[in-house]
Order: sequence, then structure tokens, then C-alpha cells
Amino acid sequence: MNAASTTAAPSTSTVETIKEKALRLSVLSMMATTAAGSGHPTSCMSAAELVAGTFFYAMKFDPKNPNSPDGDRFVLSKGHAAPVLYAALAEAGVFPESRLMTLRQFGSELEGHPTPRVPGVDAATGSLGQGLSVGAGLAIAARLDKKNTRVYVLVGDGEMAEGQIWEAAEFAGHYKLDNITLLADVNALGQSEPTMYQHDMEVYRRKFEAEGFAAEVIDGHDVAAVLAALDRAKATKGRPQAILARTIKGHGVPSVAGKQHWHGKPFSKEELPGALKEIGLTIQVPPDPGKSYARTSLPEPPDFPAPAAPDYPAGKVVATREAYGYALKRLGAVNPHLVAMSGDVKNSTFSEIFQDAYPDHFYQGYIAEQNLVSAGVGLAAHGKVPFLDTFACFLSRAYDQVRMAAISRSNINLCGSHCGVSIGEDGPSQMALEDIAMFRAIHSSAVFYPSDAVSAERLTEVMARRPGINYLRTSRPKTPILYSKDEKFPVPGFKIARQSAQDKATVIGAGITLHEALKAADELKAQGTAIRVIDLYCVKPLDGKALGEQLAATGGRLVTVEDHWPEGGIGEAVLSALTQVGVAPAKFKLLAVNGLPHSGKPEELVDAFGISARHIAEAVRQIS
Repeated sequence: MNAASTTAAPSTSTVETIKEKALRLSVLSMMATTAAGSGHPTSCMSAAELVAGTFFYAMKFDPKNPNSPDGDRFVLSKGHAAPVLYAALAEAGVFPESRLMTLRQFGSELEGHPTPRVPGVDAATGSLGQGLSVGAGLAIAARLDKKNTRVYVLVGDGEMAEGQIWEAAEFAGHYKLDNITLLADVNALGQSEPTMYQHDMEVYRRKFEAEGFAAEVIDGHDVAAVLAALDRAKATKGRPQAILARTIKGHGVPSVAGKQHWHGKPFSKEELPGALKEIGLTIQVPPDPGKSYARTSLPEPPDFPAPAAPDYPAGKVVATREAYGYALKRLGAVNPHLVAMSGDVKNSTFSEIFQDAYPDHFYQGYIAEQNLVSAGVGLAAHGKVPFLDTFACFLSRAYDQVRMAAISRSNINLCGSHCGVSIGEDGPSQMALEDIAMFRAIHSSAVFYPSDAVSAERLTEVMARRPGINYLRTSRPKTPILYSKDEKFPVPGFKIARQSAQDKATVIGAGITLHEALKAADELKAQGTAIRVIDLYCVKPLDGKALGEQLAATGGRLVTVEDHWPEGGIGEAVLSALTQVGVAPAKFKLLAVNGLPHSGKPEELVDAFGISARHIAEAVRQIS
């Protein structure tokens, strides 16, 4: 479909054509939700003119290649209005209208909220407030690729109570993303009651203008006004645009229009004919033949040549968080798709090393972790390899965004630094003690926990190639180099850092606790007891069979030690992996942070909270 001219007003015939399309989108949404017996038809009806104008007038869109990087993108942030998006895709020719009648069925790709299984969808939405951030990532990727493409994001007024909307708005305004247009469906009704500002359109206009948007208020059911606003948005340079549309929920059917308590309520089969008579259109849709139109492949990280090997002198002490920055720089030399973004901690996570080398591929995310993660989803959907970093504890703010990234089948890489009590004096508000559990619970995730600079660099390289959600847990203190630059770190996998034929127990650690385990091994050796020490650099996925073999070689005695709460961490991960392959330790001790920490020196805290070398040695004695 051709993009509209930005110089001439739309013709009368064009306006009438889009009116007809909008009417069809409303009716098809009503029919599909009635067939499903659930859904949100009235939320679709308020947005029908906005969607029709965008899809059939403004967008560059190829129905044969709906996710083409050369086409414009559409993000439905108010994901519960999925039927109107699906109807637009059907009207465009992506799949037949008959497929709409499979909405929400078990075997249908047309789920209750959009996911990238649907052609033309880049990210899962439905957890409200995330679409503008995804759109910002898509817009940045298009800018990096020097593509003349535009991103349209449809948001609802209810979700504009979400703080992430404003994180994304200030981000888009700051970076002057003039290739993104926000469409706000302001229908004044939420799920349970009227929205916060209802139809006070000036509030929304002032807020978006304050964030640097070119904002205008229109009647969202006046098709000529919608098309003219879309034209003005395209003509705007140097600023993102916000088209703030005053709409009516249930528009077109007077018996429900603007009435409360119709959110998420489809017309019954008995009510539908009367509603269609009110709206003035009936569409005959043939039975669906059952053919799936789900996407058979989703974007994977692009391949790239092997980067230069990390090179650290033996015995040098380097923090794994610093090695992360050096790894990004190495990868940037061979992977032009890599983009890094930091939550205003680039001088602590050391992503500033990458920024210094490749400033055009680095973005400051500021202290807005939710936007940081969702923008990464947009970048990945456009073929980029995003690396997103902040203090590990602050990723808990963006956990829902990570969860939705997994539902999006996205390929994003997160680095959480300053984990555990070993950060020291900053105290418990800065100590990530939940993050391993968080990321282990995410579908498609991998959790990496390096213990030296070489493993940190190599695991960062692994992440750049691996699809899915990748998490790198880095530490604040400097640690000695353990591995040569040629060492490989397969996934799943672990390293045996110390072993002998006389080992009496297997001790598993990672990060700081691996070094404590090595100290304990030296202490015990001096007392005549040998132990096997394993570096569990890959916490998820785990090779339970291989771990079981190491455990068997040491009499079934196991100690795990971690700078993390006991719930959901390394100890529970190891026991679960062993159980799944039918291995049960003869005796075991799980050492983890055993109380609410406070400020202190790292070594004081590691000892005081039960994860130092002396605690490990004592645990070995208790089970030997």
C-alpha cells in the first residue's frame, strides 16, 4: 500500500474509503469476539478509525511480507484491542477474514492479546504501558539502518496511567525520534470506571508537549481529521508526534456507546444481530478452512565473525563488570548490529568502554529500567543485538517487561551488576539477592554468572549469538584471572576448578563464592581433606547428568554456596537438575545469604552472612 501524500488534503473518495474500512474493522471485531465468547469489542470500536487510517492510508505495508524491515511498523500497545489489529491484517490481505472467527481458540495463532506468532506483530502486548517503549526501540533501529520507515504506536488512555508510558515519552522526545507517531485512543472509560482524566484532552496534550512531542487533539471518529493528522505527523521533523484522539468506547452502536461495564464483554449471539443493525453493516464470513497463518520463524541474532580473544595477564585482578565493557568493545568490532543501552550506570557496568569506541551504537536509557528493557525488545525485533545494563537489583523494577520479552520470543541480553552482599558499603538497597531466581523463572532464559574476566568476556560473546533472554550476573569486587584466553564456555556447562582422586565432597560456587570455595579448598587441603570445586558459570540451563557424575566421584556429598538468597538460587537449581536425572546427594549443605544484610566491607559481609571460606570449610566437615 502506498504512503499518503503529505502535501494535499485527502480526497473525499479517500475519506469515504477509509470510513468503510473502519466500519468493517468494527464489525469484524464484534463478530470475532462473539464467536470467541470473550474479548473486548468496544475497545476495538473506539479505535477503528485510527487503525483504518494508519493501515490503509498512512503506512507503507506489504501484506506478503508484513514484518519487512523496509515497511512501517504498527505496535498495538493496548493489546486487549487485538481483534481490531487482526481485522486490519485480514483486510490488508495477510490472512482471510474467515481466520478472524478462530479468535482465542486453542489452535489459532490469533490469541487474546497479540504475540509475534501473528504476521505483522513485532512484540507481545497486553501488559499495558509497554508499546511506546517497543516502538522507540524499533524507531532507533530504523534510524541506525538509515531506513525511511515510520513506527505507529496505538495506546489507550487507561494505560497512560502507567509510568512506563512517560519513561518512553521522555526517551523518544530526548532522542528526537521523529519517525515515531503515537496514536492515543482516549475513550474515557477504563475497565472498572472512567479513566483518570476522562475526556480532558488538554491534559494529555500538555503532557506530551512537555516531553518534546508535536501533539494535537482531534476527533478520533472524524476520518478526515484522522487522515490530516497522520499527514501532519509525517511532515513533522525533529520531534515525535502524538495524535490525541477523543473517542467513544463502543462507537457506532448507540445502545453501548460510552456506557460503562462493557469492557471485556462481547455481544452475545443473541445480541449481535441487533448491534450489527445499529452499526449498519453485516458481513458474511465463510467457515474457516483451518489453515494456520502463524509465523514459522522468528528473528534470531545475526551471525558475526569471531572477535579477538580477551587478553589478560595471569594473576591480574579484574572485576567481571569491567570485563563486560571490554567484551562489548570486542564484539562491536565484528558485529555492526550490536547496540548497547545503560540505565545511567555506564561508568559502573563499564558499558562506557563500548560507548567510547562506538558512540553511534550506544544509547543512554537513564534511570528508567522498564523503558530500557522494552526498547531492547523493539531493537531486537528490527534485527539488532541489544545489550541492556543496570544494577542487578533494579532489574526487579522491569521484571514484567522481561516476562513480556520472553512472550515476544525476543532476543535480548541483560547485564546486572553489583550483585549480592559482596558489593559492600552501599547496603541492602543496592544488593541483588533475588535476581538468579527471577531470571531462572523466565521462559527461554539463560543465566550466566562469571567468576573472572575471561569467563565474563566469553559469556558475553555467547549471549550475542544465543536466541532468547540472556542474563549476565556481574560482581563489583575485582577477582583474579582463572582462565586462559582460549578457554571455551559451552552452554550448558561448568568448569572443574580443583579436583583430585581423593576428593571428599563437591563444592559448587560462582562469582565471588567460587573464589571463597578455592580458599576453603586450600584450608581443607592443609588439614588433609581434598574437595572438588566447580565453577557453575552457567546457572541455567544445567547439565544435571554431568553434575551428577562429579557428585558421584566425591561420595555423593555436596555443598553449594552463593551470594544470593537461598530461595530460587544456585542451590535449588542444582538440586532440581540432579533430581531430574534421578540423582540424590547422600549429604548436602546449601549455603546462601542467611540474613538481611547491611553496610560493611565486602569481606566482612561475605563472612557475616554465611558464604565465606570458613563457612564452606565447616559445611564440608559437617557432611564428610
